[in-house]
Amino acid sequence: MPTLLENKTAIVYGAGGAVGSAVARAFAREGARVFLAGRTRPALDEVARAVRDRGGVADVAPVDAVDRAAVERHASAVADAAGGIDIAFNATSNEDVQGTPLLDMSYEDLIRPVTKAVTSQFVTATAVARHMRRRGSGVILAMAGGREAIPLLGGSHVAWAALAGLCRQLACELGPHGIRVAWLLSPGSPDASDPGLEAADVTMLGRRPTLDQVANVAVFLASDWAGTMTATEVNITAGAVVD
Repeated sequence: MPTLLENKTAIVYGAGGAVGSAVARAFAREGARVFLAGRTRPALDEVARAVRDRGGVADVAPVDAVDRAAVERHASAVADAAGGIDIAFNATSNEDVQGTPLLDMSYEDLIRPVTKAVTSQFVTATAVARHMRRRGSGVILAMAGGREAIPLLGGSHVAWAALAGLCRQLACELGPHGIRVAWLLSPGSPDASDPGLEAADVTMLGRRPTLDQVANVAVFLASDWAGTMTATEVNITAGAVVD
């Protein structure tokens, strides 16, 4: 039986983290060749071993997602090795500070995640889109959001809202080239050791999505089953955000 991402090539940025590693494993499970990118080589190697142990194909490269020259070189290397790039998923961290009221927070702590989120998505999305455009197809995904109303998350909301705006802009400019752009809105995962508030306080279901559930939604968005979905936010907040 064909898998959802059979013969696809996917780059996962931030693949050594909790969300990135879950998405990379799910992409590989569904038939994609995954290229794992991130700043920490040992973490990437661990994810690659997990993928290969299950019969998947994984390549590893230390890449800083805000280093435009490095990201461009890596994207070109992936396209040359695999014959193109079909999917890119950005799961890089935003280095945010949570737990401090805005009244007590420095501007530097507020703006850092905004700058990091927008920079990493702009750099990675434009790098892969240049290769996707040549074939007239591709999918660019990110973790974003910004419509929540949860206290003490510092610059996180601002970063997610800015990232969602950037994704919409990318979607409208890349759509004519057959490239889709979407983002996942999630309140965090109970198995990701994120700080967050208690799930019962912020979600209708009294729980948050697991990493596997987040990854499965990413698989769906990357697949042809979601072929008409672009410039869209997929709400997997268990009711923390109401559409």
